[in-house]
Amino acid sequence: MSDTMTPQRYGSNAGQPLTRRDGLAKVTGTATFAADNTPEGLLYAVYVPAAIARGRVVHLNVEAATAVAGVTHVMTPQNRPPLQGDPEAKPNGFSFIVDVLQNDGVRYAGQPIALVVGETLEAATEGARLLAPRYEVADSETTLAGQGGEAVEPGAFGRPGGAEHGDVPAGHAAAVSAIDVVYETPAQYHNAMETHAVVAAWDGDRLHLDLPSQALSLSCASYAYFFGIPADNVTIRCPYIGGGFGSKAFPTGPQVLAILAARTAGRPVKLMLTRAQMFGPVGHRGATRQRLRLGIDGGAALTVLDHEGTAATSRFDDFIEPAANASQGLYAAEALRSAHRAVRLDVGTPGPMRAPGEASGSAALECAMDEMALLAGLDPLKFRLRNYAEVEPGTGKPYSSKALRACYAEGAKRFGWADRPMEPGRMRDARGLLTGWGMGTALFGCPMFEAEATATLRADGSALVETSAIDMGQGAWTALAQIAADSLGLPMDRVEFRAGHSSLPNAGIAGGSGHTATAGGALHAAGRDAIRKLGEIAAADPDSPLHGSGNADFTARDGRLYVAGDDSRSEDFAAILSRAGAVDLTGAGSASRPAADAEAHAMNSHGAVFAEVKVDPDLCQVRVTRLVGAFAAGRIINPRLTESQLMGGMIWGISFALHEEAKHDPRSGRIMNADLAGYHVPVNADVRGLEVLTIHEDDPYVNALGIKGVGEIGVTGTVGAIANAIWHATGKRARRFPIRIEDLLD
Repeated sequence: MSDTMTPQRYGSNAGQPLTRRDGLAKVTGTATFAADNTPEGLLYAVYVPAAIARGRVVHLNVEAATAVAGVTHVMTPQNRPPLQGDPEAKPNGFSFIVDVLQNDGVRYAGQPIALVVGETLEAATEGARLLAPRYEVADSETTLAGQGGEAVEPGAFGRPGGAEHGDVPAGHAAAVSAIDVVYETPAQYHNAMETHAVVAAWDGDRLHLDLPSQALSLSCASYAYFFGIPADNVTIRCPYIGGGFGSKAFPTGPQVLAILAARTAGRPVKLMLTRAQMFGPVGHRGATRQRLRLGIDGGAALTVLDHEGTAATSRFDDFIEPAANASQGLYAAEALRSAHRAVRLDVGTPGPMRAPGEASGSAALECAMDEMALLAGLDPLKFRLRNYAEVEPGTGKPYSSKALRACYAEGAKRFGWADRPMEPGRMRDARGLLTGWGMGTALFGCPMFEAEATATLRADGSALVETSAIDMGQGAWTALAQIAADSLGLPMDRVEFRAGHSSLPNAGIAGGSGHTATAGGALHAAGRDAIRKLGEIAAADPDSPLHGSGNADFTARDGRLYVAGDDSRSEDFAAILSRAGAVDLTGAGSASRPAADAEAHAMNSHGAVFAEVKVDPDLCQVRVTRLVGAFAAGRIINPRLTESQLMGGMIWGISFALHEEAKHDPRSGRIMNADLAGYHVPVNADVRGLEVLTIHEDDPYVNALGIKGVGEIGVTGTVGAIANAIWHATGKRARRFPIRIEDLLD
């Protein structure tokens, strides 16, 4: 992509707040999720989770389990059939070690230690209960508080290295004012409405899976690795996913075991995790402890931003929460350092969870920026503007686009920030509740993966577009269909959209807020290729009004093909294809970001979140009463869906700041609140006023469509904004999340 390239102009579909194409099926119950499939001869699997964090299983009452009427198989480490791929290895660089009964050892609570298969779910569940495991228990450490884990230096996938520019020691020495603070974030667990599930069926050496997956092509290759078959022999159907948030991008041990059981039994097998089993082998956001040392000169400019992150990981794999990376892209500092350290604990391996790294890291960073602003005697917004970065601080690269100043200005104006008093505890409402206002800056990167798509113009002038795109509930299929329809110059009701199946062209990964750009870029290219081919047919046809147009560019609108810049010469799609005797015409397209573009520019979505909280002065109960978020995220394909995604991220910010935390029993290492009663998330009463503003932004470099991502940025500024508002209400600075009542008591 050249520096002079401008984003493709859209037609009448993109930019419209269309309702979701999958909405009716979901609200009427006709949408088929993975576990809704019940092929003939189906068996049901239940996995048995370890009830200790470290040790080994010394006894399973297999005889009692197999005696249950309807139980067909009990799989243990002693009888598990072999796998062709080593579960202690990794099939690709974007995967994790899985626990599939390779031995009797226990590495974390919730690890699979057996699998029971039965004719009914009730039989399998009863058989699993009767296994009644006994353990040889070893001492365990499950939290950073104990610091009993092994410390390791990160450096590979999921183990982020550090970054440093400028003279950090000199930056510390030059500071006339400085802070040295530590913030803590807890372990948090994905809790999508749909838990992990699989329906597996074998046909010879061909494997058919109904499976919620955020990465169909990668998943096919991964499962093929475990079972020693070609990736083309694995088919995954995934028309609907009930939420993913990063957890459904990788194979898990229970799913592999269910597939193995299906091969052993010669019958289809279904497994669906219970809510409690989501707190174990399917990833989570690891706990962090972050130290931030900031210094400023006499003009309140940052002389140093020194961010160290310590993150929990498992004893057997390497993913850590890359929290300190959040400081690399936001604020101008003469010296900047981000460093990471991992502590190995007796927990399941963490993994990507909505805004990995940035969510935890920005929570700490934005609070530290407010602490530094107070010491500088500046309003928090003015302090951030004083240290506004015109180029990416960690690299010196120019931004592909950055409308953060406009986000600050518009968000502050809508919120009424100008009326905020500097001192804490100055505002009360009519009921006597303490009122506080806080803010935080939002940042998230703009990854783009490789993808492919096809677009077929049919003889009647309608179209079929195909790619294996995934919709986790964010409305991707609607936005992608809008892009495809515009690339073909057709209204939405004339375009059939097929996705969610691994046999379709690879749409890349639905993660990292990059799916719309990735799959959308491929669909756009496929549509343009189809239009190009149609133009070649028309230009060579003596009976076409477009005859003789040669190498002219063509545009498409409302099912008609035009010579670019000459609306007097046009023809209907169907007429062109009819005379050519063509039943249909197919274009193909692919999308990826050229390495040169990625190297030349820093690419991020930006935003600013402003929060109001009310705090009971006697009980210290906190309520978030108002959130205003202003975001610049490139070209907006569907304003309705964009607003929904940004609101969802901001609500997750409320959850992070005030609710979410997994609590381990120090005796057994088990998670004590492995359900949605004890593991708190916001409900309607916790979300009062919520407003989203989108700031116009043209980005000629991020991709051909100018699209950035919105799925994760909403959480990144919100957590700090709420914490800062609580300080402003109470004058008390809580440095651990979630913020509890006891943190605010005198």
